[in-house]
Amino acid sequence: MKINTRLWKIIAIIAGGFSFVVCTILIVNYIQLKKYNPAETEVINSLVERLNENPEDIQLREEIRMLDFMSRKAYFTNQWQVRMGGYLLLLGVLVLIVALQILKSEEKKIPSLTEKDNSIFTQKKTRKWVAISGVAIVIITLFFAFLSHNQLSDTFAEATNKDSVLVDLDTITETVNVEVEENTLIVEQVDTTSELTDTVTITITETVISDFPTSKEIRKNFANFRGYGGNGISYHKNIPVSWNGASGTNICWKTPIPLHGFNSPVIWEDKIFLAGANAQKREIYCFDRLTGKIHWTANVKNVPGSPATSPAVTDDTGHAAATLSTDGRRVYAIFSNGDITAIDMEGKKVWARNLGPTGNHYGHSSSLMLHQNVLIVQYDTKTSPKIMGLSIKTGNTVWSTARDVKVSWASPVVIYTGKQTEILLASDPGVASYNPYSGKENWNIESVFGEVGPSVAYADGIVYAMNEYASLYAIKLGDEPEILWENMDYLSDVPSPIATKKYLFVPTSYGVFACYDAKTGEQFWEQEFDNGSYSSPMMVDGKIYLMDMGGVMHIFSASDKYVAIGTASLGEASMTTPAFSDGHIYIRGEKHLFCVGSK
Repeated sequence: MKINTRLWKIIAIIAGGFSFVVCTILIVNYIQLKKYNPAETEVINSLVERLNENPEDIQLREEIRMLDFMSRKAYFTNQWQVRMGGYLLLLGVLVLIVALQILKSEEKKIPSLTEKDNSIFTQKKTRKWVAISGVAIVIITLFFAFLSHNQLSDTFAEATNKDSVLVDLDTITETVNVEVEENTLIVEQVDTTSELTDTVTITITETVISDFPTSKEIRKNFANFRGYGGNGISYHKNIPVSWNGASGTNICWKTPIPLHGFNSPVIWEDKIFLAGANAQKREIYCFDRLTGKIHWTANVKNVPGSPATSPAVTDDTGHAAATLSTDGRRVYAIFSNGDITAIDMEGKKVWARNLGPTGNHYGHSSSLMLHQNVLIVQYDTKTSPKIMGLSIKTGNTVWSTARDVKVSWASPVVIYTGKQTEILLASDPGVASYNPYSGKENWNIESVFGEVGPSVAYADGIVYAMNEYASLYAIKLGDEPEILWENMDYLSDVPSPIATKKYLFVPTSYGVFACYDAKTGEQFWEQEFDNGSYSSPMMVDGKIYLMDMGGVMHIFSASDKYVAIGTASLGEASMTTPAFSDGHIYIRGEKHLFCVGSK
């Protein structure tokens, strides 16, 4: 059979030229990728920081959603281009090799009787170097394609992995919900092997929706101590500024609490949760938020590993000082004896275990915190201090990190820095940050000391920590966190501070409240009240709500000047931090749970 050598020469030339063009494109793509990364997240992260300051900005939220989607689309498109380019290059090289082999075999079969052909296809030496050069170019190109693919995968995985979320959780999960409805890309944790198609379903997204709430849901409720992330800021509006517990003015209802406790209310939709305990009994209560009626009481008993007798505690701590946490699926509680449990929304036990002896001379009071599917426990006990991450479904230990600290009564705070989510803990000898997914310590800076009770505050890249007989520290975050400024004028041993981009508000247990410049530490003002506070202040809709020990709420402007807005008496003592929902305040008094608002 005669071979059409002219045709195969043309095919070889076209295949060679095609392969060369693809090689050039892949190499240029790699160079461009080094200059511009389609998974770059700095712009989105800066917008998320703005959104955290103003979560009601719908236009900004939509802008973040669109940028997030475009970034992901660019990533998948670039991945597709690299893979397709690699396949086309291999195809072109394969066709070229086949064509050259056919021409070579035909050359051997038919002796040349005509004028010598000086083309590259008949010059052995030239063919050799062309082949070597071509192979070298192909290998180099495939190497660059491999680097491009890996760099994209690594960078995007870093941007979307559990250590560094591409955008804040509420933005991601809202994107998930909207895009499911629109039949476009469903993204929570990106599978870097997936291609962009009409619909890409990622299993972990479905888990996110069913197993734990979005940040938007958490902000809408009041799920843990000091509100969203434990940072002392509530996102509710139209909160009342006047009431009187004795006369019943603006008191919607009040309900007796069966057992004593210093934990504060947490809220999910129309359910309010509290705990009470004594040396013999531990209980969790679910109240109807609208009526005050107790829906159910869960007795925490027969817990594996629970000690036969409860530890000794002081009267100002008690056996139920730690505030509960809820994700709308379960409510989680911990008591002075180390018993920790999860109860479903109908009052049935899901799991329970004992974490070991607390050994705290006042009693355990560190409140629980949730982040996605991990229950965070600050367990700074006398014998084996640690931070733990427990499975919300089973209570099993997901991770546990030993801490070289002394006993602490502060509570975890979860923040999003614009780059990653961090758990912040305060205890002697300082402030430490941990990864909520692995428990790995991010950084640790010596600062506060003594018997640390106040939790930290965070705003605009700065962490604020303090303790009585120690100092007030502003710690600027970055590659290497450092102390920005320090002040020793007003300090707290129990209540925690609040921070904004401009101001730092510092309560004390002896009745003085102070406001500082958040960036410089310059004091703007101070105000003295008749009673001290164990309750931590809350900032709501531009106002500070501070409950003193006598049950009087002091309400004033969150600004650089002290402007009183109102005072309101509960009618009984209170040591707890109020919760807010749907235009109402919920306050645990010494004996009752109060709902404050318009009747």
